[in-house]
Amino acid sequence: MASTNIFKSLIFLLIITVVTASDPDILTDFVIPANSSNDAIDGNFFTFTGMRSIIEGDDPPIFRVSKASMAEFPALNGQSVSTAILQFPAGAINPPHTHPRSAELLFVVSGILEVGFIDTTNKLYTQTLQIGDMFVFPKGLVHYQYNSKANQPAAAISAFGSASAGTVSVPTTVFATGIDENILAKAFKTDVTTIQKIKAGLAAKA
Repeated sequence: MASTNIFKSLIFLLIITVVTASDPDILTDFVIPANSSNDAIDGNFFTFTGMRSIIEGDDPPIFRVSKASMAEFPALNGQSVSTAILQFPAGAINPPHTHPRSAELLFVVSGILEVGFIDTTNKLYTQTLQIGDMFVFPKGLVHYQYNSKANQPAAAISAFGSASAGTVSVPTTVFATGIDENILAKAFKTDVTTIQKIKAGLAAKA
């Protein structure tokens, strides 16, 4: 069973974390769906139960991200906040990616994670995080997380200063969106055959 420490840590993180907002200010207390009225809104609208399966379920066999962003939790619209729970089986990686609309504050709740990001001068910043450690990934910069342990799972909670931080996966964006293989071969100073092998590997793991 997944540790109840994740639940306790989520409460802790939400209470103590202040993330710089990047969403536009709203002129109302909250934003309701276009097809609703204030009279129809009650406490259920402001409640998200999508994390219950994590608390009550088993650890996943592959890396899994469970999000509570505006897409999953419409009450976050205009509130400049969202969160995600990241679960890493032994040896799992969250591949290099960016969040174009928010910084990310990562809080490790179990296991050990190797993390890093690259700034606009191409300098790499890395750290080994243990339970209770936090690490901030600046807005828009490429970053990753990796559970290097061969027999120990890890988990972390991420907080974002946007209701819709967005995620741009570097491998998927570069190799799985139809960019011409000749262009990719020139960009990476390799050949088309190598590019095709990378694409095939990504497709096999999808």
